[in-house]
Amino acid sequence: MEFTPIRPIEPLWESQTEQPEAVGRDASHTLFADVFQSAIQNVRDTNAQQVNLEYQLATGQIDNPALVNTAIAKASTAAELLMQMRNKALDAYNELMRISL
Repeated sequence: MEFTPIRPIEPLWESQTEQPEAVGRDASHTLFADVFQSAIQNVRDTNAQQVNLEYQLATGQIDNPALVNTAIAKASTAAELLMQMRNKALDAYNELMRISL
């Protein structure tokens, strides 16, 4: 019976100093910040799409009100996700602050 060796754990990404896109970034720009910035940008994009579709519906440029309802639901969900992410991050920070060393 032949056994195959277990492969070592590989990182999901290389360190930021080795990434070409990381050149010129400051130390505060991390994956954690990227996640929140993308969530904020998602809220902005979905809100802009919602406003645009509402305007088009009001001016008679689109006939399908279901598109507007879908855009409203997407914008609401994106905002709720951002708020939940913020709440979880604050809970984690508060929990870390309670740890006594």
